[in-house]
Amino acid sequence: MTFDELAEFEKDLKNLLKKYRTLNDDLDVVKKVLEVTPNERPPFSFRIDNLGLETCIIKVKRIACKALKGRGVNSGLRLIYAYFPDEQKITFIELYHKNDKENEDRNRIADNFI
Repeated sequence: MTFDELAEFEKDLKNLLKKYRTLNDDLDVVKKVLEVTPNERPPFSFRIDNLGLETCIIKVKRIACKALKGRGVNSGLRLIYAYFPDEQKITFIELYHKNDKENEDRNRIADNFI
């Protein structure tokens, strides 16, 4: 499995790293999980529908963050990624905290995958 990131995702990560210092380590754990099971796994993750795309776009709702001690997977962090099963590739699209933003940026998804 190969992992790729959009430039906007790198900016999201850089901004969140100021607040959550363990985020790089936490994302490494997420990558290990995605290598084994890249498809959606309710209640932890689900597919985003009604985008008009053939690409499988998945939203991860439960990411454990060590910087948020005692919260476990209820950290409030959200990860949006595109999964390409034929290429065995995952592209990270967006990373945000649910208090900062209510929903994923559908324009960003459309701009990069249509």
